Amino acid sequence: MGTMFYGGEMTAIPIEDRALAHLKVVIATKLRRGESFTVSWRHADDDPRGRSTIWVHPSIPLRFVFDDPEPAVLSRAWVEELANSANSSGGIMLVPEQLDPTPAGSGPEA
Repeated sequence: MGTMFYGGEMTAIPIEDRALAHLKVVIATKLRRGESFTVSWRHADDDPRGRSTIWVHPSIPLRFVFDDPEPAVLSRAWVEELANSANSSGGIMLVPEQLDPTPAGSGPEA
């Protein structure tokens, strides 16, 4: 389980490492462009029911901490899905990765 620290060391947001790696790419791209946006997520099953949203701005400190020392192999489709939501009026909605039900090499052409 990774952690995103936002607005100072006291605001720790736990996010699974793989999801955090994908989120980091999209957030870094938006911030490099000087863009502000929101990031929303559903609370974990062991937390009180609900969701949270933060306003991300280039001037607010942000740090990503990963438990796994090796970088995750990124899914282009998941990065694109998060990036598309980042460009919407609702901001980034951290959604679970949608795995392709037919892995490469197992379809009718294989």
